[in-house]
Amino acid sequence: MDVQEVLRFADEMVFAKTGEHFDDLQKAILLGVWEGQKYSQIAETSYCSEGHIRNIASKLWKLLSNVLDEEVTQSNLRSALERRQLFIVSSNFGNDFLHIGNVNVCTDTQASEVPKTRSPSTPTPETSEPQTRLDLADAPHISLLSDRTSELATLEKSIVQEKCNLAAILGISGIGKTALSLHLTRQIQHNFECVIWRSLRHSPPLETTLKNLIQFIANQYPPNPPLPRGGEEGVLPTSIPDRLSLLMEYLRKNRCLIILDDVQAILSSGQLAGNYRPKCENYSILFRQIGETTHNSCLILNSWEPPREISALKGENLPVRTLQLKGIGTAATEIFQQKRLLNPETWENLINAYQGNPLWLKIVATTIQEIFRGRVAEFLKYDMLFLGEELAATLHTQINRLSELEKKLISQLSREANPVSVEQLLKDAELSPSELFNGLQSLGRRSLVEIEEQENETLFSVCPVVRQYVISNPVN
Repeated sequence: MDVQEVLRFADEMVFAKTGEHFDDLQKAILLGVWEGQKYSQIAETSYCSEGHIRNIASKLWKLLSNVLDEEVTQSNLRSALERRQLFIVSSNFGNDFLHIGNVNVCTDTQASEVPKTRSPSTPTPETSEPQTRLDLADAPHISLLSDRTSELATLEKSIVQEKCNLAAILGISGIGKTALSLHLTRQIQHNFECVIWRSLRHSPPLETTLKNLIQFIANQYPPNPPLPRGGEEGVLPTSIPDRLSLLMEYLRKNRCLIILDDVQAILSSGQLAGNYRPKCENYSILFRQIGETTHNSCLILNSWEPPREISALKGENLPVRTLQLKGIGTAATEIFQQKRLLNPETWENLINAYQGNPLWLKIVATTIQEIFRGRVAEFLKYDMLFLGEELAATLHTQINRLSELEKKLISQLSREANPVSVEQLLKDAELSPSELFNGLQSLGRRSLVEIEEQENETLFSVCPVVRQYVISNPVN
């Protein structure tokens, strides 16, 4: 069998046993191992960590072991599949066959009859993949994802198994929200009839976003999709309420996955977190409708901060979920390996200094390579947090969005060498309790303040990188 025949054969065997097809990452592992690649090579071509590949591969071998009724490992994959092929062909010689590549699999003639009509997501005999329609024109190029196994599992459980209506992936700029969403989309897309990725980077009006979503889900383009009931045939409604009603009807009839990236672009600067820019306020209606009503679809939001409705609607057992992304910890060593940094015994210090933020670490790793030829130990001798213009520019965009109250509070926190209590902040920042609570809550939603507990007291601080930026670039 050639490599594609292997994939088709194994996929049909698994589907016959479980009713599910391989996802893209399982296929990449199967094909890579068949061709003799190491997990590290598969990880590089799949843009994810070696640890994640090993985890998925372990589950894949268990799955195949169950399907083939023998232990399957990385080392015996080829022989196990070849044995099963030989067994099927020899034991069913002379019977009715289903042709898979060059492999004949016995099948019941009546069961193999195919209905004339199928939903877009139903597998057909001509393909082993569900016919998911994809519109990823706005999606960026998929990049390396350092180990986010836990986050991927959490999101997949919420969206696929528990069928939540809305999931918001939140975190400071550079933490990896978009990369995580791209890999998640590839991992779960076969569970949906259509997948749509849209960027709100340029703050499109809601009318435009609704039109684009409706046209793709309806699979009809100009002269516009017809209304499902009433109205003039072939005419898309002009009012936002009517377009929202039409979209929700499609989301109830179809299983759709919609990803809205750069949601912070429709949120305002100069106000507390979660408020909308002028002319973007009606997005709140869309988010509420999707979060509160019953339908078969899911909306993923990627944002620096949650829109105000999300904070009120979210809950562990509710249809609206949020995931606050943190740094990647020791998984960041993959970035250093890519950048060919030296002195691996010092890498943990570098990760801690830059809070495991993938973008920050890529920026500083490039600096270390260009100035110190990759010698991390030499860079760390200077005992300083180097920001540089590129890192400072990413922080400027986010800090510049703060309200005057938040700027005053983050300036005060940046002057503190150690975490401080609410009582101390009330005294030093000269704020009323109401102002302080609003400011701390908003900074927390923007991932710009850290909270810890000491002796039954809540303490607040900002991370060293943000502190360094605020001290060097006063915001008051």
